[in-house]
Amino acid sequence: MRVVFLSPSYPPEMQQYTRGLAEVGAEVYGVGDQPASALPASLKPHLRDWLQVPRIMDEDDVLERVTRWMRGRTVDKVLANWEPLVILAAKIRERWGVPGMSVDTVRGFRDKQLMKERVKAAGLRVPRSERVRNDGEAREAAERIGYPMVIKPIAGAGSADTYKVESARELEAALAKMHGVTEASCEEYITGEEFTFDTVCIAGKPAYENIASYLPKPLEARSNEWISPVIITVRDMYQARLKPGVELARNVLGALGMGDGFTHMEWFLTPKGEAVFGEIGCRPGGACLVDQMNYTSDIDLFREWARVAVHGRFEGPTERKYNAGIVFKRALGQGRITRIEGLNAWKRDCGRWVVEDKLLRPGAHRRDWKQTLLSDGHVLVRHPSWDEAYRMSFAAATDITLYAGG
Repeated sequence: MRVVFLSPSYPPEMQQYTRGLAEVGAEVYGVGDQPASALPASLKPHLRDWLQVPRIMDEDDVLERVTRWMRGRTVDKVLANWEPLVILAAKIRERWGVPGMSVDTVRGFRDKQLMKERVKAAGLRVPRSERVRNDGEAREAAERIGYPMVIKPIAGAGSADTYKVESARELEAALAKMHGVTEASCEEYITGEEFTFDTVCIAGKPAYENIASYLPKPLEARSNEWISPVIITVRDMYQARLKPGVELARNVLGALGMGDGFTHMEWFLTPKGEAVFGEIGCRPGGACLVDQMNYTSDIDLFREWARVAVHGRFEGPTERKYNAGIVFKRALGQGRITRIEGLNAWKRDCGRWVVEDKLLRPGAHRRDWKQTLLSDGHVLVRHPSWDEAYRMSFAAATDITLYAGG
């Protein structure tokens, strides 16, 4: 089975999907904009061959270069798990006649306004929204939708350039920050809790499902530096309270024509118990969410995704054993990390339920919290009890402090 995999080394978690492909028997032909000499040593054994392109985001150029590179060889799959490249993968599939989701189908998972229109057409609840291409259209949309409202890029990911606006004045401030965005979606702000619904699908049917709770909502976490974002996978995801979200999400997959692979959806649960669609991508969730899912079920979803992509089978366990909570930390101050307080005491309290500590250590330069949810590292715990996973996660959020200076 010969597989062309776009950007197998970046973002870094893509290296795990490359490993998975190789482990299920695929010959992996990687495409990226790094020289082969710069690839991680751990990745190279999983690649059969490598094509360096000047700019991985230049779809037309990459399409022509990859076509020349693979001429004369049969290709069975063309895959991408990084959001900016999913349409390019579909274009290559269509050009070569390779099975997989079409460009039109994938665009429904990439274009936020189009996806809402298709989901709404299936009779499912979505926020009121409009596509806008300039400041004037945004102001007109705000008049029709009303405040509070959310404005975000049509093809964005990870809450980047996404703003909640509660007045015309706040809208103007948001527009001033979005001049590099060519198209945006203005949509109704939904009050309620926010969750994920994640799957590995075979022909649009989930072989593995997951719900995770955002605490607080990503938009709030991305707007306030002092917050330590917490995400907890829900062991009991089929409880009555979350049933409307499960039903909504499965119907969304059908409405958008999902095929094989990962999906990552976000949805809202209102105070009245109504499930409202947020958005969805035909790719895995970022920010270590797949690692959390692995800890939830003692599974290797990097490999199981690959097995689905290559062989159309899912063989991993699906039992949900744990609630897995990840806590992203942001240092106080600027410059290099100088010290960490509270970490050892927190570890003693949580004991064996701590499964990862990947906080930046003293001497490391702190990251730009506005550019990455990963911030200055994370800790991860898991526990069979939701209450205990919640307690340990929020203890990390409040009791561990990183300091930076110099």
